[in-house]
Amino acid sequence: MLILIVAATKFEVGPLVNVFGNKVDVLVTGAGMVPTAFGMARQLSNHTYDLAINLGIAGSFDRNFNLGDVLEITEDTFSELGAQDDDAFINIDTLGFGESVFTPTTSLDEVYPSFYLKKARAITVNTVHGHEPSIQKVQQRLNPQLESMEGAAFFYACRQMNVPCLQIRAVSNYVEKRNREAWNIGLAIKNLNTFATDLVSQIINT
Repeated sequence: MLILIVAATKFEVGPLVNVFGNKVDVLVTGAGMVPTAFGMARQLSNHTYDLAINLGIAGSFDRNFNLGDVLEITEDTFSELGAQDDDAFINIDTLGFGESVFTPTTSLDEVYPSFYLKKARAITVNTVHGHEPSIQKVQQRLNPQLESMEGAAFFYACRQMNVPCLQIRAVSNYVEKRNREAWNIGLAIKNLNTFATDLVSQIINT
């Protein structure tokens, strides 16, 4: 099985790359939905894959998740794509200009049933939340559990190119007023790469 690993930054997948070297293709897109969409389009136009996996860290709105938890994303939404109508927000779907909600084209259960992760719904943002009023607004409107800057763009690109895909995220921080001292990026990356290394090893050796 030909696998593409997609990440925004090198450090999010560094341990996995150290294990597999050139046995697995790795695409580092840069942070944000535009670099992700462009990088995916270029890569998938020139290569064919049986599976694409988006790996990365994320902030959690849901305090039931612990820092370091590794989660499978079942739905991802472009939360800012739309229009403001005074205090109200009109999404791109309602405007009639496109879609804002995307889902993976496969699942862990379909790819390798013996692997299981807790599931989460996510939003994809240009600006990560760090202001209580805006946090409350997006929670009231979409009730997200996680946020990243790439996930929905990854799902969109894979759907357009008909590539089976998964998104796996590890919680590095809670979504709150910006407080770097409360983050645990190291634990999130460690747990993410431990899981991903085990998964990819099983897939390519089966």
